[in-house]
Amino acid sequence: MTHVAMTQALPQFRTRLASSPADLHAAQHLRYRVFVDELGAAGPHVDHCTATEADAFDAHSDHLMLEDLSRPRDQVVGVYRVMTAAQARDAGGFSAAAEFDLAPLLTSGRPLLELGRSCLLPDYRGGPAMMHLFAGLARHAANTSGVLLFGLASFHGTDAGALAAPLAYLRQHHLAPVELRARPRGPGAVPLPTGGAPDRKAALRAVPPLIKAYLRLGGVVGDGACIDAGFNTTDVCMILDTAAMTGEQRARFAPGRAG
Repeated sequence: MTHVAMTQALPQFRTRLASSPADLHAAQHLRYRVFVDELGAAGPHVDHCTATEADAFDAHSDHLMLEDLSRPRDQVVGVYRVMTAAQARDAGGFSAAAEFDLAPLLTSGRPLLELGRSCLLPDYRGGPAMMHLFAGLARHAANTSGVLLFGLASFHGTDAGALAAPLAYLRQHHLAPVELRARPRGPGAVPLPTGGAPDRKAALRAVPPLIKAYLRLGGVVGDGACIDAGFNTTDVCMILDTAAMTGEQRARFAPGRAG
């Protein structure tokens, strides 16, 4: 008997901005699959009839899509929502302002770019897909010198006590400079635990892949976290100062633009 090996096509990645209502629907559907089906998000931003996760900020944002062209259908496998300061003014503010006091960023005098609603399908996590998304972000921000990238990044779950070790690790090793420290506000605000994590390696293992990717690029966190019960997450404000990147970090973020 002859056995024929079944092989799966290697991903063929492409990043581009959504340019049509169908593109936006595809991005919102992917967010539904990850945030709702997988992570249990609920609330007025969830539409089960259309299987989409959407809010009022979507109409004022750019939507970066990662496609795998080797897939016969449903080629969108990752998304990012990106908002400039001008777009935020039209929207009534940045979306992260619902959870964090962004005054240190807003008064920094620096150009700002908010990153949000980032997600990848499970099969694409922990591999090159995130780097392709970052490269797409780098191209999007390439014409803005010294831009500060920021946005919410999440731990799954709303028990901050259970997340004490990784949150303490972030505070000890990756706290933002005082002049950029966005702080949480509202009933969901919780402080980052003081002191070091007793087991640094275990604490780092508990940090989600997206946050680890930001850290490798020089990302830092604001001074506190915020519980988002609707999304079933504990959020930190990640800040990535492109002007402070090392050459190695810049090469990771924007291959071919390390100079």
